Amino acid sequence: MPKHKNKAASPNPDSPPPLIKRYLFPVTIGILLLAVAGIGWFLLSSTPTPLKLAPVSTPAVQPAAIAPAKMVDEQQCQGCHGEQVKDWQGSHHQLAMQQANADTLLGDFNNVTFKAEKEATVFSRKGDEFWVNTPGIDGKNADFKVAYTFGIAPLQQYLIEVGDGRLQALGVAWDTEKQRWFHLYPGQGVTFKNPLHWSKPGQNANFMCVECHTTGYKRNFDAAKNTFDSHWNSLGVGCQACHGPASSHLEWTAKKTDLIHAGFAVDLKDKNATVEIETCARCHSRRAPLGDGNTVGKRLMDDYLPSVLTRELYALDGKIKDEVFEHGSFAQSKMFDKGVRCSNCHNPHSTQLKAPGNGVCLQCHNTAGKTTVEGVDGKGLQAKNYDSIEHTRHTMGQPGSQCVDCHMPGKFYMGNDFRHDHSFSIPNPERAKKLGTPDACLTCHQGKDSDKITEQFKLWNTASTPQAPRYDENLWLIRNGQPGAAQALYEQLQRSNLPAIQRATLLAELPMYPSEQALKLATKDLGNPAPQVRESAIRAISAFLPPAERAQLLTPLLSDPVKAVRIAAARDLLSVARNGLGGAQDSWNAAIAEYETVQKSLAERAEANLNLAMLYQASGRGGDVEGLLRIALQRDPDFYPALVTLVQWLEANSRTQEAQALMVQSLKEHPDAALLQHTQGLSLVRAGKADQAMPFLRKAAQLEPQSPQYGYVLAVALHDSGKVAAACEELERLLKVQPANRNARLSLIQYYLDNGQEPKAQVLLQGWKKINMGDPALK
Repeated sequence: MPKHKNKAASPNPDSPPPLIKRYLFPVTIGILLLAVAGIGWFLLSSTPTPLKLAPVSTPAVQPAAIAPAKMVDEQQCQGCHGEQVKDWQGSHHQLAMQQANADTLLGDFNNVTFKAEKEATVFSRKGDEFWVNTPGIDGKNADFKVAYTFGIAPLQQYLIEVGDGRLQALGVAWDTEKQRWFHLYPGQGVTFKNPLHWSKPGQNANFMCVECHTTGYKRNFDAAKNTFDSHWNSLGVGCQACHGPASSHLEWTAKKTDLIHAGFAVDLKDKNATVEIETCARCHSRRAPLGDGNTVGKRLMDDYLPSVLTRELYALDGKIKDEVFEHGSFAQSKMFDKGVRCSNCHNPHSTQLKAPGNGVCLQCHNTAGKTTVEGVDGKGLQAKNYDSIEHTRHTMGQPGSQCVDCHMPGKFYMGNDFRHDHSFSIPNPERAKKLGTPDACLTCHQGKDSDKITEQFKLWNTASTPQAPRYDENLWLIRNGQPGAAQALYEQLQRSNLPAIQRATLLAELPMYPSEQALKLATKDLGNPAPQVRESAIRAISAFLPPAERAQLLTPLLSDPVKAVRIAAARDLLSVARNGLGGAQDSWNAAIAEYETVQKSLAERAEANLNLAMLYQASGRGGDVEGLLRIALQRDPDFYPALVTLVQWLEANSRTQEAQALMVQSLKEHPDAALLQHTQGLSLVRAGKADQAMPFLRKAAQLEPQSPQYGYVLAVALHDSGKVAAACEELERLLKVQPANRNARLSLIQYYLDNGQEPKAQVLLQGWKKINMGDPALK
C-alpha cells in the first residue's frame, strides 16, 4: 500500500483527470512495415536534398538553480503564512486526495447497487471501512476496499487497493451535485475486456493520477517484482508541490542566511512568468513523464514532454477537444504572449478566481485601456466598457454577458466536470462553420438557424481589422491537402509572432510537404528559444533526412540544456552513432544513456519496455529484446505494438511457426484490432502468400478507414499482385478521406501511368503541384 511520510494536509487540482488519457507516451515503435517482400515503394529518394547549412548553436536557455533542500512537515508553514494556509484549507488543492473514511467519502455506501455497461457494482460499509463489489480483472465480481478519495466536486472518484501496492481508479464515480452514482465512460461497452475498465493499466492511479493529487510523490515501481511502493510527503497539493522542498527555507527563516529565493528552488514571483506557468503546467497539461516525479526548479521539459496541438486533442483553431487541461490552450493565447500568468486570474491557494463576475478580465480590459496587473504588457489595450451591452450584446446578468461565455467556452469532462477553454478566442460563427470548429455563438444558440446567427454576428462586427494569415485557416488547408497548403505552412512558420506551441504543431505537419524550403525552416527551428519547438524540429529533420545526413544538424542538440531535447536528438541519431560521431560521440553517449534511464524509470508501462526493446535492438543488444517485449505484454496484454514487434522479432530470428501461432491466438482474442489484421497480412506477404494476405490487409483498412497506413499498404499489395485497377480504387478512396496523404497521391500517379491512364495521372500531378510545387518528387 502506498505510504506517506507524515500526515500534513494535502492538495488537489479541481477534479481527477480522465484516467485512460492522462498521458501521451513517446513510443518509438519504429517502422512496423519491416522489409515487405515484393512490395515496391514509390520514389524512395523523394526527400529534400540535405543543405550545407552551418550547425545551429545551442540556445541559451538556462535552467533555474536548484536548492539541495528536503521535504518538511507542512504544518510548519502556517506559523508565518497563515493567510495563505487559510485560503488553502478546504480548497480543491488541499482535498485532492484523502484517506477513505466517514468524513471524506461523499458517496452513498448504504448497500446501493449501480448497474451500467453490463456490470453491477454494490457500494457498502463494513464497520469503518468502505467497500465495492464489482467485476475485477477476470470479469468476476469480488469485494474491493476503497483506500482513497479523489476530489470533492462536482464529482468524487475512488481508488481501490488491489495488491502489490497498486491503486486502481474505479470507473463509477459519485456526482456530488445530483447525489447519484454514474459511469465515467457511458455507452462505451466498458467491461473487463475493455482498456477503459478500472482494472486495466490505463486506470492505474500510481502512474496516471496520484502525482498530481499529492505532494512529494514517488511511484517507486520495482520492475523485477512488478510491484509499487509509492510514497508521498503529504496527501493533496500542498505548499511544497509548487514552491519545492522547504528545509532550506526553514533554515533561512531561522538564521536569515543569504540564500537565493529565501531557500526555495524557485521564486514563483519571478518577473519571467514562465517560472510560474511551468510550475502549474506540471499538472495542468497533457504530457508524458520523463521520470519518477519531478524537480521544482527545472524546466517543464526536463521532467515531461507536453503534447502539441494534435487533431486528436484540439480543434483546428486550438480549442479544447479531448481532455488536455489548461496549459496547451493558454500557451496559444495572446494573454500568454503578453506575460499574463496563472496567478493573475486565480488565487493559487484557494483555487478561486481573484474577483467575481467579469472582475478578473476588467483588470486589463477596462475603460482606461490600461492594465492594473504588474508585469503584464498592456500595449494594444483599448479603452472601452467591456461590461456594457454594446460590447457583450447580451443583457447584463443574463447568459452571454460574462466574458467567459464568449471567450472561454468549455466542455464537460468526466461526465459532469465543466472546464473552460484557456486559449481566449474570439467567436466567429462564419469561420467556425467553414472550418468545422466549435464556436461560442453556435454552441449557446444550438438548434437555431445558424445562418441567421452568422448574419447577426456580421452586423455587429462591421469593422474589419487587417490580420496576418490566420493559423487555423491555414491549418485547415494543410491538413486537408488543399491547393496552396505547402506555401501556407511555410508562411506560418516564417511568422515571428507565432506561439511556440503552434510552431511545434506545424513542424509536426511539415513532413507531409517536403521541399528545400521545408528543410530550411526545420533547421532554423533547431535553434528556437522554446524547447518544445526544438524537440519538434528534431522530429521533422529526422523525417526528412536519413541518419547519416541528419547528424551534422542534430549533434549540437545532444548538449541542449533541456532533457527532452537532448534525448530526442540522441534517439534520432541512434543508427549513425554506432559508427561514431567524432567529437560529438561523448555527448551522444551521455544523452542516449539519459534516454535509457527515462525508459527504465517508466518500467511499469508497456510503452517504455517496448522503447527499451527497440533501443537495444538498434544498439546491438539483441539478447535483451525478446525479454523486454514479453515484459511489455505482461504489463499490458492488450498493447498491440509490443505484440506486433514480438511477432516480427520471432520471424526475423527464424521462429516463424512460433510467430504465426502467436498471431493466430491474438487475432482470435482481438478480431477487431486493425493493427493485428494488418500485421498478419504483412507476415503472409513476407512468406510469399500474397493472396492469403489480402483479406487481412483489407480487413485492417475497413476497421480503420482513416488510417494513413492500412489503406495505402493494401493498395501497394494489390498493385504488386497485378491488380492495378483495384489498387487505384483503394488509393482513390483513401485520398477522399485523406487528401493530404502524399504517399497515396504519388503512388496513385504512378499506378495510373502503369494502367495506361495518363490523363488521370496528369490531373493528379497538376493538383499536387498546386499543393506543393517544391516537392522533390516533382523534379
